Amino acid sequence: MNRMIRGLAFALALVTGAATAQPEHDQPMNTTLLARKDLAYRFTQLDLDSADGARHYRLWVGLPKRAAPATGYPVLWMLDGNAALGALDRQRLDALAAGQAPVLVAVGYQTHQRIDRASRTYDYTPALAGKTEQRDPLTGQPSGGVDAFLDLLETRMRPRLAALVSIDLRQQTLWGHSYGGLAVLHALFTRPKSFAVYAAASPSLWWHDGAILHEAAGLPSQLGDAQPRVLLMRGVLEPASPREPAQPHADQTARSLAASLAQVNGVQVSFKQFDGLGHGPMLPASLHWLIDSLSKAAPQGTSSSR
Repeated sequence: MNRMIRGLAFALALVTGAATAQPEHDQPMNTTLLARKDLAYRFTQLDLDSADGARHYRLWVGLPKRAAPATGYPVLWMLDGNAALGALDRQRLDALAAGQAPVLVAVGYQTHQRIDRASRTYDYTPALAGKTEQRDPLTGQPSGGVDAFLDLLETRMRPRLAALVSIDLRQQTLWGHSYGGLAVLHALFTRPKSFAVYAAASPSLWWHDGAILHEAAGLPSQLGDAQPRVLLMRGVLEPASPREPAQPHADQTARSLAASLAQVNGVQVSFKQFDGLGHGPMLPASLHWLIDSLSKAAPQGTSSSR
């Protein structure tokens, strides 16, 4: 564990402070896919609210049209579900259905917008110890609700999915981009037995001066007999933080994190770099790459955690 902490110390030194630039999130959601009748998946939806009633979720569930394997379907959970749904296309769904054929769950919100900034800011960020007021440095909005969100996913979303279709609890993948990638890493560091694969695309490692990197040191004590697979993805043109321009070696923090996690026994780590891509385009590109990887898996394949 001490070696991991030393390895992350260098990464922390490269992380910038509070960012000021804010990305645009006022784009409408693309629902074109839901109107298609020629897909290898059929989509339905599940609605539920947060425990405090403040956030309202919509899960778009893609069900393969072929029969479930004896162990149940694998599941791909996609955060920022409104945006993730718009990134899917018929050709990839056809290939996915011919490969591993997981159930797809786009975990979104009951809005027509592509991104629900306030809800995701709260749901995808960890609480900071010793802070009486949890605020996001990028938006100034309330933050720190990721544990409540992950509890909701495990105790309410997953059981509702299991009541709808047979699923394999050993083959669960969690994907997220940006703040969603931050949530994926928090899930890995605090509950590594919940998923077999943790796919973090462009995770906001800069958030609150690298708070998520401190959590990584606790992973070995949380693992037990879990053997999670970690996919860390980043675009070459992404800056170190939202207020920074893209520059050489801006991915050093992510690379250092991947190298540190690779030192943990039982954890399989892959670092994927995307040439020519900045932060926004990484959302569809990372999801496409993950889906393409699952498409190549054998229909009766074993768990991705090994």
